[in-house]
Amino acid sequence: GSHFQLRFQNATLPPLKPPLLLSSPNRRKLERSISIPLRNEEAMDHSVKTPPVLSVKMWPPSKSTRLMLVDRMTKNITTPSIFSRKYGLLSLQEAEEDAKRIEELAFATANKHFQSEPDADGTSAVHVYAKESSKLMLEVIKRGPQQVDSEAEANNDGDALFDLSGGRRAFIDLEEARELLRPLAEPNNSYTKIRFSNRSFGSEAAKFAVGVLSSVKDQLTEVDLSDFVAGRPEAEALEVMTMFSSALEGSNLRSLNLSDNALGEKGIRAFASLIKSQRGLEELYLMNDGISEDAARAVRELLPSTGEIRVLQFHNNMTGDEGAIAIAEIVKQCPSLEDFRCSSTRIGSDGGVALAEALASCSRLKKLDLRDNMFGVEGGVALANTLSVLNELTEIYMSYLNLEDEGTEALAEALIKSAPRLEVIELAGNDITVKSTGKLAACIALKESLSKLNLSENELKDEGTIIIAKALEEGHDQLAEVDMSTNMMRRAGARALAQTVLKKPTLKLLNINGNFISEEGVDEVNDMFKDSADKLGPLDDNDPEGEDFEDEDEEEEGEEDNELEAKLGGLKIKQEEE
Repeated sequence: GSHFQLRFQNATLPPLKPPLLLSSPNRRKLERSISIPLRNEEAMDHSVKTPPVLSVKMWPPSKSTRLMLVDRMTKNITTPSIFSRKYGLLSLQEAEEDAKRIEELAFATANKHFQSEPDADGTSAVHVYAKESSKLMLEVIKRGPQQVDSEAEANNDGDALFDLSGGRRAFIDLEEARELLRPLAEPNNSYTKIRFSNRSFGSEAAKFAVGVLSSVKDQLTEVDLSDFVAGRPEAEALEVMTMFSSALEGSNLRSLNLSDNALGEKGIRAFASLIKSQRGLEELYLMNDGISEDAARAVRELLPSTGEIRVLQFHNNMTGDEGAIAIAEIVKQCPSLEDFRCSSTRIGSDGGVALAEALASCSRLKKLDLRDNMFGVEGGVALANTLSVLNELTEIYMSYLNLEDEGTEALAEALIKSAPRLEVIELAGNDITVKSTGKLAACIALKESLSKLNLSENELKDEGTIIIAKALEEGHDQLAEVDMSTNMMRRAGARALAQTVLKKPTLKLLNINGNFISEEGVDEVNDMFKDSADKLGPLDDNDPEGEDFEDEDEEEEGEEDNELEAKLGGLKIKQEEE
């Protein structure tokens, strides 16, 4: 991949690095992108000194790299700076939407450049990609946030929500706090939910706010303080957190959201009085909070009661194995847990095993999101043991866990016997090959409620793709989205999968981009979807010349597509007894 910086005027964004390329789930993909051709004689004769030819392909970027760019731009657009002080700071939601649009436009421009002026490794396209992203991002920053008609229209609707998150994102002073919080300060107001995210409170504004909060805390059931001290010095931010915590201490909350505040252990402890006073909490959100090992232990220490918790989310932290063990101790005490998210938290196999064992106590679990960690095969097998007893599951997100075939097969076998109402299966980026596809297909065939299937960035090739297509043939009338992009798929697999999913009445999207489909195959698939083109994702990343990386013991490269389809045409997916 390529490392590059996005620059505008006097600001420099962090270097953009392709995510996951050097992590285990994608290491083999990186190794395969480097071609070192040797003649047979040279391979045998170690005395040959001729240096190998090294070729690294930088364009197009992988799907995960593009998502990383969106994430980096979102963070930069929402970070206070000299520009935000002048033009205003965008909300997280608005920044995410703009970042996605910027990336799509920049990619289209760079891809057009690459097609018209291709170079050996795509370096010039990467340069255009970075330059265009920077230019468009600067335009968004100078444009500033989109105004809403009335901030103080305080959303006093049926759900009694007082919301400050709309409108311009910026620091607020004492006078602004008085104006913004006036509806909440009125006697006999009926607000039961407050959302202060998107406004950065300093000490003076906080002093006024806590007086208002103290007067209404007994009627509050939901409090969202996500991203409410952005850009403040650490000492001031901790002071504000402590003041808000004291003001709300003793409230009887159902939901508490402290995400996007870079809390760390100090921040968690700044909210100690609020957290310790909650006895009936049902939802707790601590996403993007710098939850380290020590911070996770602090959460475990401070939570007085977990018996009612239904939603627990720790996405995008630096928890690691030891932190995961602390979180696992919390999870063990959450028998009512229905939605657990611990994605992108740097957890390895030890932490993965601890979490898996803890989740066995959560028989009501419906949604499980553990994406983007390094559980490995050992963690995958531990998860399989747990999944076998989680019959209420409807959504599982286990992409980029380094499961490989062994872990994937164990998970599939467990799900064959459990979770009959499963609606979402995500297993992208796990180095899954055709070796485990049979068991996976048997699992998929049984899930009649399946609406979303994501097996992208694996190595299923044509044979594995056709097996999955066969598993989807019967029933599956709720299937809406199938993502099999970046799977070394050729014409036969693409054709078989397209024929199968196109028959589903609820289909919204088939994504088979980033494969090795021939031009004829692309034309065939486009023709199949001619009457429903909006249901077929783009095919601009497809590489008809892509190598298949066949092992020596596999079928010869040149085998006709029709022959492969014929070979698998009579395949029956074995559905094991439950």
